[in-house]
Amino acid sequence: MDDTEINARLFELGIELPPPPSAIAAYVPCVVRDKTAFVAGQIPMEAGAVMHPGHLGDRVSIEDGAAAARQAALQALSVLRDTLHGFDRLERILQVTVLVASTPDFVDHPKVANGASELLVDVLGDAGTHARVAIGASSLPVGACVEVAMTAAVTG
Repeated sequence: MDDTEINARLFELGIELPPPPSAIAAYVPCVVRDKTAFVAGQIPMEAGAVMHPGHLGDRVSIEDGAAAARQAALQALSVLRDTLHGFDRLERILQVTVLVASTPDFVDHPKVANGASELLVDVLGDAGTHARVAIGASSLPVGACVEVAMTAAVTG
């Protein structure tokens, strides 16, 4: 991938890459090992607050959940760019895991996860296509409605 091209694509889409978030517990935001980058789960934040807190199937709509997943994926890209010192070493996204805080009867996890998946394809093109896990959870850290983790192939 090319850092300049990806930044131009973000600009074209009207998307500003947020500053990479700091870890809020005992972990690091990203680990690179054997040409694979593992980005820790990202909680969607906006202006210093959790974006759309709560549960899908209760007070959070599918649209708001998808927007939160999109923001969390954008934050994951920011962590990845910071760790790799640009996007030049990024080959492709391999897998995305989307945890959805939801009520027991909620079944539209894939619709929520599409917020993250579509963002990655919009920004990275074919290199943003990936395998995915979308799963429900009874609760997530700090009351978030979603958490997004990512695995990427990198060079060197």
